[in-house]
Amino acid sequence: MKRIFDFIFSFLAIILLLPFFVIIALSIIFDSKGGIFYRQIRVGKNNKDFKLIKFRTMFTNSDKKGLLTVGMRDSRITKVGYFLRRYKLDELPQLFNIFIGDMSFVGPRPEVRKYVEMYDDEQLQVLAVRPGLTDYASLEYINENEILAKSENHEKTYIDEIMPAKLKLNLKYIEEKSFWVDLKIIFKTALKIIKL
Repeated sequence: MKRIFDFIFSFLAIILLLPFFVIIALSIIFDSKGGIFYRQIRVGKNNKDFKLIKFRTMFTNSDKKGLLTVGMRDSRITKVGYFLRRYKLDELPQLFNIFIGDMSFVGPRPEVRKYVEMYDDEQLQVLAVRPGLTDYASLEYINENEILAKSENHEKTYIDEIMPAKLKLNLKYIEEKSFWVDLKIIFKTALKIIKL
């Protein structure tokens, strides 16, 4: 049922948002040099890699300077990128990831391999389900980059504090997951974004 829901509603969302996608794409093109989309290898269900798609919000090759985004005023972020990130619009192309089955609307956010290699046996259980566009951890840490901005050592704060806390919430989701829990998380996510 979950996969059918993901397939149908991602398809409908892509069709409905297509004109909006075009506007965003043109804004990115006129704002800075580089492609429209940013693709990054993330770890999905059963520990398999896949290419996560986002609208590009940074200057080209910015990820070589670090994987973590720190604060909303990270100098690597473009002018249009600030707006897209603020309202989570950069995440919209992941509807294609959902449509083809790499992701789900709700599930643990997919992580890069570097950090997955640090998971213990219990934490690896989050890879038993499809990663999602949103989940409990996404709601709790919707302003994660602002938290990191207050830290002197961003990488250490992420690894020692944020990542373990998010993984606990991921495991909580896996224990509680149901169609109704998914709808509740989608509704709460929409409300949070509106209030940003």
